[in-house]
Amino acid sequence: MSRLTQTADSVSAPVPVRELSVVSADGARIHVEVHGPEDAPAVVLAHGWTCNTRFWDAQVRDLAVDHRVVVYDQRGHGRSPEAGPGGYSTRALADDLEAVLRATLEPGRKAVLGGHSMGGMTLMAAAGRDAVREHGAAVLLCSTGSSRLTAESLVLPLRAGALRTRMTAAVLGARAPLGPVNAASKMIFKYATMGRGSAPERVDICARIVHACPRGARVAWGHVLAELDLEARLRELRLPTAVIAGTEDRLTPPVHARAVEAALPHSLGLTELAGMGHMTPVEAPEVVTAKLRELVAAYVTLEGAGSAAEAVGEEEVA
Repeated sequence: MSRLTQTADSVSAPVPVRELSVVSADGARIHVEVHGPEDAPAVVLAHGWTCNTRFWDAQVRDLAVDHRVVVYDQRGHGRSPEAGPGGYSTRALADDLEAVLRATLEPGRKAVLGGHSMGGMTLMAAAGRDAVREHGAAVLLCSTGSSRLTAESLVLPLRAGALRTRMTAAVLGARAPLGPVNAASKMIFKYATMGRGSAPERVDICARIVHACPRGARVAWGHVLAELDLEARLRELRLPTAVIAGTEDRLTPPVHARAVEAALPHSLGLTELAGMGHMTPVEAPEVVTAKLRELVAAYVTLEGAGSAAEAVGEEEVA
């Protein structure tokens, strides 16, 4: 039976070949898992708000057969403790990613970097960092945006304007517990985060992951997202970058993906997934995994390394 026809609780997590605790710039400890053969092409994946490493289970199971796959828990999520003195900020996101890259990739080793939602924002925030320049070969941004998250959100069925923006910000920072995962909560969760075409078992997987997020981290990161503005950082993301979005994404509607794709210095195009919502790596795992494989084949393997360097060099000269 496929893992995607079962609930998250009934399927064991992929077993990493190595686990480590990486220390970020402010002393925060970040839980990291490494999967797959050591000498295989590398992929590093950053999950989104209220998620954890298990969000990438489908990609890890497929890719780790012939790729080195690194996943980590964003600070305050999963097995990464609450924030250190640096707190919660886009700078902290960049610091944490940089620490993970330094700890898991040898000097000069290239990897495809993938991010979903806040994980995509992590890649934008870190675009100008030395570790990203050293280790990044190409990027996949899934269901994400660079700014105006509360203004463009469609979660609340209200007319666009100041009231909807304020109420959306309040929802992002709400301290109310999410409660148990049951039929009612999954119905609400699916409406807010997933598309009509999402299979029930995939809704269950995502709901269990999100409901497990510690309240403190959920609220703190919610405040960061409400004030997000990474447009300037996005323009520094000079790696070849592909974008994926669901047409029924209410949290980061396709308007964000289109704006991100238009602002990228080296865009590889936007793929819009009909009937899918915000949780694209779980809702459409085959598409996301195939895109990661495509980027690895073009920009990380020996066959694609030369052409990738030439493409980036030509873009920078232009």
